[in-house]
Amino acid sequence: MSLEMEFYCPGCGEEQDFWRVAAMTLHLGEKTKWRCNECDYGLTRIDGDISSAIEA
Repeated sequence: MSLEMEFYCPGCGEEQDFWRVAAMTLHLGEKTKWRCNECDYGLTRIDGDISSAIEA
């Protein structure tokens, strides 16, 4: 898995680079935590399908 992804950041209001800051395996799949490189907005994803991100 990549350590960087491009994603819409609600804190910045535009697409930004996010860095993977943590990962662990759960019964639902791999849980990863991401942080915006610019404003430190964070989001969590589980197996790429479940996300805590605010959709624009």
